[in-house]
Amino acid sequence: MINREGPAYKVFRGVVLAVWLVITLFPLAWILITSFKPAGSIASYPLQYLPRPFTLDNYKQLFSTGSFGTFVANSLIVSILAAAVATAIALLGAYVLDRFSFRGRGALLMAFLVTQMIPAFIALGPLYALMVQFRLVDSRAGLTLVYVAMCIPFCTIMLRGFFANVPAELEEAAMVDGCGRLQALMRIIVPVMGPGLVATFIFNFVNCWNELFLSVTLINTETSKTIPAALNGYISSFNIEWGPMSAAAVLAIIPTMGLFALASRYIVQGLTSGAVKG
Repeated sequence: MINREGPAYKVFRGVVLAVWLVITLFPLAWILITSFKPAGSIASYPLQYLPRPFTLDNYKQLFSTGSFGTFVANSLIVSILAAAVATAIALLGAYVLDRFSFRGRGALLMAFLVTQMIPAFIALGPLYALMVQFRLVDSRAGLTLVYVAMCIPFCTIMLRGFFANVPAELEEAAMVDGCGRLQALMRIIVPVMGPGLVATFIFNFVNCWNELFLSVTLINTETSKTIPAALNGYISSFNIEWGPMSAAAVLAIIPTMGLFALASRYIVQGLTSGAVKG
């Protein structure tokens, strides 16, 4: 029988967590170090573990010779719009699935789950043909619509778990006082579900911010590329621009890290409230 309160177990747990932390943070630390190395020392032998000399040339190159600012703006616009629209649609869908009983509800939930098991490349051909037909290829609007459709199924299931923890009596009392169903949802339920909505929005935002496969396929011109597609452009058949790519990766990580740091309390509260009913 393991004594979980004993000093030996606490030391063992601390060592395991420390090792796991090092393994997790090492790739991020290496990318950060590489971003400050001069071009000639990144792939040199013997390997240099620290930047010698320390330089900001890779960061300067992003904005002087490239369009990194445009890529950041595109990613922000697409990710924020897609996350907001998908969260709003998923909110309404989850409300219907939790509060109403109708024929086919179970099948609809299963369909939402099944869509998460289908690889994106299987639907790429029909999706690309549809985007061409509506003239949405190589446009931020088209990529935003695709991301909205991609995020809705899982987020609907996610928000349904949050609705299950909100008593129906709250909205019934509001409706008795004269609110319509939609008013009761927006004025009573949505404020209560604030942490869940924040967690869902951040989940959508991070998925859209990091998505590569669809953005590379549907976006061609430099003015419409997002950050993942731009990072992929640093890799060619005969060369990899490690310095600028590492600098761009560091800058691409900052918004998501900042978002999680600012909203970590809401994320934890939202995910835990949706995990257990009652």
